[in-house]
Amino acid sequence: MKKLFMCLLFCHVATTVKHSLKYFLTATSGIPNFPEFVGAAMVDDVQVGYCDSNIKKAEPKQDWMKILIKDDPQHLEWYALKCSGNQQVFRANIDSLKQRLNHTGGAHILQRMNGCEWDDETGEVIGFNQYGYDGEDFIALDLQTLTWTAPKPQAFITKLKWDTEKARLEYNKNYYIHKCPDWLKKYVHYGRSFLQKTELPSVSLLQKTPSSPVSCHATGFYPDRALMFWRKDEEELHEDVDHGEILPNNDGSFQMSVDLKLSSDTPEDWRRYDCVFQLSGVKDDIITKLDKAKIRTNWASPAGFPAGAVTGAIVGLLLTAVCIAGNFIWRRCNNGFQPANRGH
Repeated sequence: MKKLFMCLLFCHVATTVKHSLKYFLTATSGIPNFPEFVGAAMVDDVQVGYCDSNIKKAEPKQDWMKILIKDDPQHLEWYALKCSGNQQVFRANIDSLKQRLNHTGGAHILQRMNGCEWDDETGEVIGFNQYGYDGEDFIALDLQTLTWTAPKPQAFITKLKWDTEKARLEYNKNYYIHKCPDWLKKYVHYGRSFLQKTELPSVSLLQKTPSSPVSCHATGFYPDRALMFWRKDEEELHEDVDHGEILPNNDGSFQMSVDLKLSSDTPEDWRRYDCVFQLSGVKDDIITKLDKAKIRTNWASPAGFPAGAVTGAIVGLLLTAVCIAGNFIWRRCNNGFQPANRGH
């Protein structure tokens, strides 16, 4: 059953062509040396725009986005106005929310994630407008019923108020179902060569100690639609295997690992194993045979295990987390507080 599930998952990822436009807005209170407001725009999970309360302007983050703005200067003006307006409203909202919840001190974070997804094969559009406070769901818009849902009792007062604002609800519906996907299609058109690129990873075999699992580690691949698994005698393994998450690198590429426990096998049996990496859009798999001589480890040679690379990746993750304005602080990407312009 697990093998069937993984097969269906990969087939779905490989054949479905979905694109997304997401905005992450974050207001902070009580966090020193960090902007009070940060905004980021993401297309297919690639950062394309940024603003914060320190620089006081909106900046494109991709070359193709700079070309779009050169062709349409009003586009950047719109983002600059939204950044300024959101900053004022979010500051007022986090102060109001802190007062309501009796949060007089400490660090607090108010976030909004809104945007849309578009399937360029089926034409299906899904819009979303969600808010979070201190890393937890707060309130979200249901575009089907045009009502707000409040998973927390503290958000019920906000829900009752926002449900009565019919004009704003209709504006939201029009924005997320029509305007947002129109902009997303434009972004995909300008950035298609970048967004649809594929980069193959470098694959290494790592092991901390002779009794530790052998980790098959792939890094530097793009996009993040990938699978990696262990095989024995060309049959996929499900027992004694631990799949890690796909994680971003600081250069925009991705990395992942899958561990294999070999406690019951002799070294002579290792040749029967191999690690398979599959990337969406790439026909040929990358197959790495389990060869003890090729395993990089820090117990045989301290310089063998790429500790510097791993450390660099971790630092990169932290920098990425800051740059996209709390996307990793609020991992579940659900719900929050009040929109900037009463519209979205």
